[in-house]
Amino acid sequence: MGTEIKTIKYPKFLRRIYKQFLVYFNRLKLTEHSFVLIVAVIIGLLGGYGAVLIQLTIRWFQHLFWGGTFNLQTIAAIDWYWRVIIPALGGVIVGFIIQYYSREAKGHGVPEVMEAIALRNGIIRPRVVIAKLFSSALYIASGGSVGREGPVIQIGSAVGSTVGQFFKVNPKRMRVFVACGAASGIAAAFNAPVAGALFAVEIILGDFAVPQFSPIVIASVAATIVSRHYLGNYPAFDVPEYHLVSPLELINYVVLGFLAGLTAVLFIKTLYYSEDLFDNLKMPEYVKGAIGGVIIGTIGLLFPYIYGVGYDTMDLALEGKMLWQIAGALVFIKILATSISLGSGGSGGIFAPSLFMGAMLGVFFGHMVNMFFPVWTSEPGAYALVAMGGVVGAATHGPIAAILIIFEMTNDYKIILPLMITTIIATLLAMRLQNESIYTLKLVRRGINIFGGREINVLKSLKVEDVVNPTIDLVSVRTPFEKLIPVIANSSHNQIYVVDDAEKLIGYISMQEIRQTMVELDTLKHLLIAGDIANPDIPVVRCDETLDKVMKLFGRVGLEELPVVSVNGNEQIMGTISQREVIDAYNQQIFLRDMAGESERSIRAISRQKRVHVVGQHYFEEVEVPMELVGKTFREAAIRNRFDVEVLMVKRKEIKNGHPHTYYFQPNADTRLQLKDELLIFGSQKAIERFGKA
Repeated sequence: MGTEIKTIKYPKFLRRIYKQFLVYFNRLKLTEHSFVLIVAVIIGLLGGYGAVLIQLTIRWFQHLFWGGTFNLQTIAAIDWYWRVIIPALGGVIVGFIIQYYSREAKGHGVPEVMEAIALRNGIIRPRVVIAKLFSSALYIASGGSVGREGPVIQIGSAVGSTVGQFFKVNPKRMRVFVACGAASGIAAAFNAPVAGALFAVEIILGDFAVPQFSPIVIASVAATIVSRHYLGNYPAFDVPEYHLVSPLELINYVVLGFLAGLTAVLFIKTLYYSEDLFDNLKMPEYVKGAIGGVIIGTIGLLFPYIYGVGYDTMDLALEGKMLWQIAGALVFIKILATSISLGSGGSGGIFAPSLFMGAMLGVFFGHMVNMFFPVWTSEPGAYALVAMGGVVGAATHGPIAAILIIFEMTNDYKIILPLMITTIIATLLAMRLQNESIYTLKLVRRGINIFGGREINVLKSLKVEDVVNPTIDLVSVRTPFEKLIPVIANSSHNQIYVVDDAEKLIGYISMQEIRQTMVELDTLKHLLIAGDIANPDIPVVRCDETLDKVMKLFGRVGLEELPVVSVNGNEQIMGTISQREVIDAYNQQIFLRDMAGESERSIRAISRQKRVHVVGQHYFEEVEVPMELVGKTFREAAIRNRFDVEVLMVKRKEIKNGHPHTYYFQPNADTRLQLKDELLIFGSQKAIERFGKA
């Protein structure tokens, strides 16, 4: 069936309310622009409440674990063994959540949002909201050395996706709604609406050419209003007043840019080394969480600054109350602590740790330049503030969002010039040394290049089994040569395939192999068998491989067709796949990604006309399910492979409370076809007619 857009599964007692709501909502006949803006406000408000709720939940868990407000004084008053036990306990509980409830709760969350946009049209499971909120709040409160901004972004994105699924919007609109949720999260976390919107566009979508920027801004502003109402209109940090003492001081900020870039690269490499280290441990997630928690607790005995988000420590750095020797050491200790926290399966973000590293680097560097150039150097707090933007921009490869976050925290135009110098230099250096950001590297390691072109992600979402051609010409290894000629001549394929007695593929025969025997045809035609002339040098494709790998293989071997084998252990040949079929599947999927998620209102408009011309020889048409498919699941029916049509929606009629009831839904592979179901299908006129006669 290819990539499917799955709708939310509501409990039965809510479905009537849900369907009745959609009926009344459709009667409003809103314009598309009005609809998007209204939904953006809804997402912004919900995202803002998510940001507020995670902060309150963190505070509640902190009181539960530490017996009071979480700060350096509270930690110092706790017995040493509790400082180890509490982080370990937090790691165990979060490990259980990841193992048995939601894998998406693991790690910093932003790569999962980017992957959902790139490969799943923005579909994020609604349960991610609860899982991420609870696991991140608990892990941060127990002392995990992570940030809360990443979880807030993932929660907001999941809210945006859930709202989009509720209204059954198309994939383009879904991606905008997910970006609205991400913007609302970052805006509420930092009390920075403009930075939130730019973060969503620059990092989450990775495209400043987003067709509708206004809903993202509106969602960001709405979330900020919620955050300010409940948490107050205060900046995230106590920011010192900034003064540029001398133009010569800009040289210092150039040097600071290089140091910030190196710090970010070291953080990225250490984090992924830690993840690899823990991933190679063959043990349950909760055991890994316990190990990570014990290590964090042990580090915290000597350096309690690394516990939790670390905002109070950053405030000390910005106020110039941090010893420069300790600040210099904390740059590396925080890198280690955060890498272990996330590598062992902890739930939290990398945004606050990046800010922490920048603040400590800035204090250390600020004290050093004050020692050598006291006449034209600002206080260390100013360097801490600028370095925060530099490390964040370099780690995320998002300099604009980083600059705006720091600017909105200060509201001071005088900081812009040094901030831009440091952040841009840091980002350029990091991009030179590390091609991928701390977010995209995780996806690239999974084989996903979200900025590598739309075609890569589309082909990655399709499997060979989706487009395999089951017709194939097979001959036995013992087939006489004279019987091969008519088989090749009558074949619709470029080559025929030779199998042994166990039906395993041993090679192929094309006209090229036949030509090589023509010179001595009279002598050899009675002696040769298929096994003698078969070319054994043929790569095979497994039916569970993705089409992007197949396309690369085509380019490498120079063949137009490849055999497909099963994955049940015996590698039995099950069909072929050609370059033409891959290209056709890609073109069709590109079109379907824009059409398959249309709202029920649009589908009804199509169904009224029964057949709607789309482009060329392709149409939408509503067709009653053929009798031979009734009772089968979509996986069993294999409609796409057999008839070359795509099913977009199912229209089903039921009797409820004595009254006929009609509803539409998008099927998945396990949906079972029922008598009198009507299918909205897309395909060529001939394919649709062939399906209707099945």
